[in-house]
Amino acid sequence: MEAEGLDWLLVPLHQLVSWGAAGAMVFGGVVPYIPQYRDIRRTQNAEGFSTYVCLVLLVANILRILFWFGRHFESPLLWQSIVMILTMLLMLKLCTEVRVTNELNVKRRFFADFDPHHFWHWSSFGDYVQCVLAFTGVAGYVTYLSINSVLFVETLGFLAVLTEATLGVPQLYRNYLHQSTEGMSIKMVLMWTSGDTFKTAYFLLNGAPLQFSVCGLLQVLVDLAILGQAYAFARHPQKPAPHVAHPASAKAL
Repeated sequence: MEAEGLDWLLVPLHQLVSWGAAGAMVFGGVVPYIPQYRDIRRTQNAEGFSTYVCLVLLVANILRILFWFGRHFESPLLWQSIVMILTMLLMLKLCTEVRVTNELNVKRRFFADFDPHHFWHWSSFGDYVQCVLAFTGVAGYVTYLSINSVLFVETLGFLAVLTEATLGVPQLYRNYLHQSTEGMSIKMVLMWTSGDTFKTAYFLLNGAPLQFSVCGLLQVLVDLAILGQAYAFARHPQKPAPHVAHPASAKAL
């Protein structure tokens, strides 16, 4: 009787927690990019942010949306992909405008040139949009033709989450090459780790497709490996090599 009497409180509380978790799932992934966006706008310098981050996340989330048509999963995960795509397009727009402003008298490059040497280094935001639309069109058409193939659908879902899961690998490799995490934001990596941990727990608790959980765990392991590098290199710092430029992280440090 007492438990039944508490239903009026527990039921809406449970609903509130579910909504909060879903909201965090939808918008949590874009939070680390907000300070990056503000810094670029303030400094009018986009050199610290790799636009390949946008490329990887755009591909991963477009594939995830296409996967949804073959195997429906949690709605918050679908909305997360939509929000992330919009966020990456905003980042691309800002970075392109800032870079073009700072690059005077440089030959303009276009997507329609189909020059592989300048892929993802175009002079107009519209060219990036054309590329994204072209990829979406081709991938969507192939998905439409193969939507009844279980193997294709499951592979599509795996590729979507695996692409996103390997986002931190370039940073891990860069740290290994230089035996240093100089210039890397520990705060940012901690945000990735906490976000990826929450996301993986959400996958496991809500019965998301197996691909999501496995690749979520891979993301957490990569984040922890980067933090491990930071700890190890801090205890045994290397002597800095003179005049060596450290490239920006592929995860927008």
